[in-house]
Amino acid sequence: MSKINYKTSEQIELIRLSCQLVSKTLGEIAKLIRPGIRTIDLNNTAESFIRDNGGIPAFLNYSGFPYSLCISLNNQVVHGFPGKYELLPGDLVSIDCGVVMNKFYGDSAYTFAVEEPKEDLKLLMNVTQQCLHLGIEKAVSGMRIGDVGYAVQEHAEKFHFGVVKELVGHGVGTKLHEKPEVPNYGKKGSGIKLEEGMVIAIEPMINAGRAGVRFWDDGWTVSTSDGKPSAHYEHTVAIRKGKADVLTSFDYVEKVLEEKINN
Repeated sequence: MSKINYKTSEQIELIRLSCQLVSKTLGEIAKLIRPGIRTIDLNNTAESFIRDNGGIPAFLNYSGFPYSLCISLNNQVVHGFPGKYELLPGDLVSIDCGVVMNKFYGDSAYTFAVEEPKEDLKLLMNVTQQCLHLGIEKAVSGMRIGDVGYAVQEHAEKFHFGVVKELVGHGVGTKLHEKPEVPNYGKKGSGIKLEEGMVIAIEPMINAGRAGVRFWDDGWTVSTSDGKPSAHYEHTVAIRKGKADVLTSFDYVEKVLEEKINN
């Protein structure tokens, strides 16, 4: 089993720079989410923005993945392909973005609604984001991986939502996916002990219906087994004493979404 790569303070600051660019990229994408835009146009905008700001799209050609963004629609959980599909009012769009800069990675995801979502979708989005924040609260030195997963799972299942088990969060550093794995389920007090110097991506993938998923023949796309929608939010986090240091930010996205509401 490969070991955990602990990061120095300087390395965490380099990861933070990559994470800032990921967060700003998601903010740029937020400006474009509307009915009629093709998902490939979102992908191309992200790639240009990342390169213009000194980064490289982390997902492009990662294990053969052919795009810069993972764009997953409605009942797709993760790893969806951008394409000619034009967004429709009421669509749920999960956008996962990664950047590599100075040899260090950043990774974040956000689920958008196209125009005003129905109440059931709004609840799914809100609960999934709450799951992320509850997981982050447990991502402190001295806690364990199981504490993070338990916090996510317990909250989602209160609402009878399904917690995806086949896909997990992960360590982040000089590779996009490092040890340890960070499941969205678990037992309190179980798993690897969290320590300062660890950087992890926490990413709840929560289904409106059953927890089960289906893997597509394209080798990437994952959708819900029952066809119900799924939401996905992700932050890259450095483990500290007392409180997690969240390296990515939804501030750029939320500012854009607020402006859209007010205009």
